[in-house]
Amino acid sequence: MIVYEDNFNIKLDEKTYIALGSFDGLHIGHMNLINKTIELARANKAKSMVFTFKNHPLTIINEEMVPKLIMNNKAKTELLKDAGIDILNYVEFNEEFMRISPEKFIENIIGYYNAKGLIVGFNYRFGYKNLGDIELLEDLSNSLGFELSVISPVKVNDEIVSSSRIRHLISEGDITKANRFLNRPFFLEGKVVSGKQLGKKIGFPTINLDYNKSLVLPRGGVYYTVVEYSGKKYKGITNIGYNPTVKDKKLSIETHIIDFNKDIYNEFVKIYFYKRIRDEKKFESLETLSKQLEKDKNYAEKQNLEFKID
Repeated sequence: MIVYEDNFNIKLDEKTYIALGSFDGLHIGHMNLINKTIELARANKAKSMVFTFKNHPLTIINEEMVPKLIMNNKAKTELLKDAGIDILNYVEFNEEFMRISPEKFIENIIGYYNAKGLIVGFNYRFGYKNLGDIELLEDLSNSLGFELSVISPVKVNDEIVSSSRIRHLISEGDITKANRFLNRPFFLEGKVVSGKQLGKKIGFPTINLDYNKSLVLPRGGVYYTVVEYSGKKYKGITNIGYNPTVKDKKLSIETHIIDFNKDIYNEFVKIYFYKRIRDEKKFESLETLSKQLEKDKNYAEKQNLEFKID
């Protein structure tokens, strides 16, 4: 897969079929759209391409309204590569880009990237002030001569799958439902940093994650997780919160990795959230905390290492 960061400067010679959208989370609705793009491109001996934002548009329009995201661009790139996309372009949303009219935006897409087809979601909006809609796209497909495919919404139990809904589910701690909408486990990744070593003192050593602050976090509590480190996966229990038993004031993401005793400070890990176990609570003593952690560990040991949709 070729990755560009281009704001209409590169001209492509090979014909393309282009998926347009933000694609935060790459949920099951997004993947329907991505797979359709790949299918059309291959059928027409063209390249499949995703045109998406390097930064969220609200970082320019109204920074205070920027939502916490489901995934970063690194994770998005990896998933799109695995899906089979040929070309990925991250456009920088800036003041100049913000002012492009809907018509000019599509003209640029067709002209610069030799697009023979565009693939969009049912509620896709584009151009200055989001004035462009599906009706305008249909008119432009006729006047500019490109194929247009509009992908219908995907529903799970009569509920439309959307990035905003998934963000809400994660922030409410409903990881099981969020994962169902994603068709994969939500994960956080980052370096392991030093903590207070409290877990070690009570027989449950933990790793502390230095997480990306722009990403949505699951609601405070304890989760069954799977930790990926150096190509291997391990069962774990992860606490998100403030450690009320010891009156910690800083939010932390601490994970006890079961049957694991390596020192991995400054190493990179991924933590996949499978299930919520319980709320975070204040215990009367470290001894009662230790007993609860033993119960959490016993629960985790009985769970699947490989992800399955509940």
